[in-house]
Amino acid sequence: MKEILYRLFNHDTLDKATAHQVLVDLAGGKFNQSQVAAFLTVYMMRTITVDELTGFRDAMLELCVPVDLEGYDAIDLCGTGGDGKNTFNISTLSSFVVAGAGQAVAKHGNNGVSSVCGSSNLMNYFGYEFTNDSTELKRTLDEANICFLHAPLFHPAMKNVAPIRKDLGVKTFFNMLGPMVNPSFPSKQLVGVFSLELARLYGYLYQKTTKDFLILHALDGYDEISLTGAFKMVTNEGEQLLQPTDLGLSQLSQQDIYGGDTVESSAKIFEHVLKCEATDAQHQVVVANSGMALYCADRSQSLEEALAKADESLKSGKALNAFKKLIEKKTSIANS
Repeated sequence: MKEILYRLFNHDTLDKATAHQVLVDLAGGKFNQSQVAAFLTVYMMRTITVDELTGFRDAMLELCVPVDLEGYDAIDLCGTGGDGKNTFNISTLSSFVVAGAGQAVAKHGNNGVSSVCGSSNLMNYFGYEFTNDSTELKRTLDEANICFLHAPLFHPAMKNVAPIRKDLGVKTFFNMLGPMVNPSFPSKQLVGVFSLELARLYGYLYQKTTKDFLILHALDGYDEISLTGAFKMVTNEGEQLLQPTDLGLSQLSQQDIYGGDTVESSAKIFEHVLKCEATDAQHQVVVANSGMALYCADRSQSLEEALAKADESLKSGKALNAFKKLIEKKTSIANS
């Protein structure tokens, strides 16, 4: 690792094979905590290259515990996190909206590192029991049209890195990798990223796959459609710069979509949105993101039609029903 660190500190970059091997060795516990922290810190201070990101991604996928969900044609909705905005759990809510609208979802998630409440924190709060058992995951897809893939159960090799990431408390290149390493290898994916640069990197890498993809980045820094201003959308067909009004929705303020300082406050908003008791702003931002996911999953429909389906999924209670079925009525929301 010393040689690698010297190279990186001298502004050198890693080729794909070297990046791949470093991550394999890192996962294997070959480096001490200080070396790992130093390695992670490099990519907080400079741009990651396509070769480096590709090598890291390939290593993660090789080391993961795969799950075969091919028969479900599921989509993943996953953001990189790391935008520092502390929004409520928009992509997690959108996953249930999409499931309620009839599109199967294989949601990849983790605990928050640079935010108060990641998707796994939220699901754990509601009593969901994480599993990597394929039979159980398929059962929840059959019953709720959604399954939840808690990243640590599918990437056990990363257990050496998790405490260091938590101690650092800021985004690292593992945030960049999160959406790319869904262990079910979905052919459809909505991805939110925290920078324009990363949006371009993702677009470049995903163009080399057979995925139907849609990458989102709000120009004011959110890793999702925030409706607080313009956002970039990158798909298999190219790039578009859109405004909230292009979706028929209002422009919001940052405070409108703030998630609070605790898991409990995020969970309260989550419940209110699913029960249609949320503010209009909270409802709109979930519709925007889930509508985009439905559009990504089925390009034969218009964006307007996809947004209408998302809105109907929430207002009809279908999204709430998908949530209830997934957690098997273990929470207060399911019993209310």
